Amino acid sequence: MHLLSKETNINFVGIRKFALAFSAILLIISVYSIVTNSLNFGIDFTGGTMIEVGYPQPVDLGEIRTTLEQGGYEDAMVQNFGSLTEVLIRLPVIETENMAEISNQVVALLQSEQTEAIEVRRVEFVGPQVGEELAEDGGLAMVYALIGILIYVALRFEYRFAIASVLALVHDVVITVGFFSLFRLDFDLTVLAAILAVIGYSLNDTIVVFDRIRESFLKMRKAEPLEVINTSINATLGRTIMTSMTTLLVVLSLFIFGGEVIHAFATALMIGILVGTYSSIYVAGTAVLLMGVTKTDLMPPEKDDGEEVNPDGSQV
Repeated sequence: MHLLSKETNINFVGIRKFALAFSAILLIISVYSIVTNSLNFGIDFTGGTMIEVGYPQPVDLGEIRTTLEQGGYEDAMVQNFGSLTEVLIRLPVIETENMAEISNQVVALLQSEQTEAIEVRRVEFVGPQVGEELAEDGGLAMVYALIGILIYVALRFEYRFAIASVLALVHDVVITVGFFSLFRLDFDLTVLAAILAVIGYSLNDTIVVFDRIRESFLKMRKAEPLEVINTSINATLGRTIMTSMTTLLVVLSLFIFGGEVIHAFATALMIGILVGTYSSIYVAGTAVLLMGVTKTDLMPPEKDDGEEVNPDGSQV
């Protein structure tokens, strides 16, 4: 609460080398995992059949896997979905068979091992071509978002601020995606939507810091850039922490009470919010400092007689 009620004087920029080393380690681990392990793409991207069934009582997943293997479905993925009585079965695309009929065969196979009726909750099928198109369109959506952000920040601030903001966003996206790759979590369309939301959230945080940096450069004309950036980060720290805490509470509620369907979505948001908050404090400001932004770059234009004027034309 002390951070929220009083202006702080923490030397964030002073430990930028440690922060950059920490970010570099996270990025290296994330990129290595993405390259070597790839992502555990869901059926949204790979194509296949997803069957959710409900049992009248808790069931052993090992027995279900054995039953499916004996029935010829060795590649089936079986997991509980929300409770011990609900089971989610994922089957890859089988080109030689009609995927619409496979769900009936799987349910009949499982039912043959049960004396009580099994309830089919849902069956979803995505073709491989559709999955590839979704993956390509999702990747393009992130690229277009970053390009749009680069143009927007360059017009509103200065091109070095734009580069710094995009670097911070790429940092957030890579680490979030790397987390899903490292822990082999399902990566589907809901996770992609969460990553796009993280881009917007992180950018909003970064823009608040950049606005304060620009104001501080004009007010603290005799201060060094390092001092100006440090002061600006401290001035916005209370707002940053309050925003992150309240958002995390909402996302945590979704994760706990929202059910299995949105677990991956909520997980991506939680990781993204934490990383985005960190990058707004340590990555974005440090990147601006490393690119050599000074008060001269942000000074308003001058009149012909040498008097400085604000962007709206009024005299400074």
